[in-house]
Amino acid sequence: MLNEIQKDAEDRMNKTIAILEDSFSKIRAGRANPSLLEQVSVEYYGSIVPISQVSSVVAEDSRTLRVTPWEKDMVAPIEKAILVSDLGLNPQTMGQVLRIPFPPLTEERRRDLVRVVKEEAEHAKIAIRNIRRDANSDFKDLLKEKEISEDEARRAEENIQKITDDHVHLADEKLHHKENSLLEI
Repeated sequence: MLNEIQKDAEDRMNKTIAILEDSFSKIRAGRANPSLLEQVSVEYYGSIVPISQVSSVVAEDSRTLRVTPWEKDMVAPIEKAILVSDLGLNPQTMGQVLRIPFPPLTEERRRDLVRVVKEEAEHAKIAIRNIRRDANSDFKDLLKEKEISEDEARRAEENIQKITDDHVHLADEKLHHKENSLLEI
């Protein structure tokens, strides 16, 4: 029973770290990354679909994305979808291909992005600590019901604390890595 609670808590903490990594990947650091367009949706024959289902998106170089629609009449809807997204990108149509240049980031914008990244990491650490709190609460409930001894409860809480510390440290490492990539010129 204790192992199940610990395993569940660790799984939830791993998912929190995965969500943090996903949110970090969407914050652009002045480099072209195809994952930036994942959240852009396009109208395709009356349905709203992700851009990846109607075209291929590749990084042409470190500052340019190339979007190649699979149907030539999809160029205009894709261009419109990118323009209305809140990404601040300006696609350039070149026949049946869209090129999306990424201008270099200003120092001020880099600092703003670092602030956003720190906020995301703090949210992840709070979520991890909340998972620890839930697990400790479960341990206390088992102790009240006399299903485990005080020693077992204390050991389980120490194990959860170690798992929590590891995941908070991992979130800090990811934050440090993302900060360095954002501030790199």
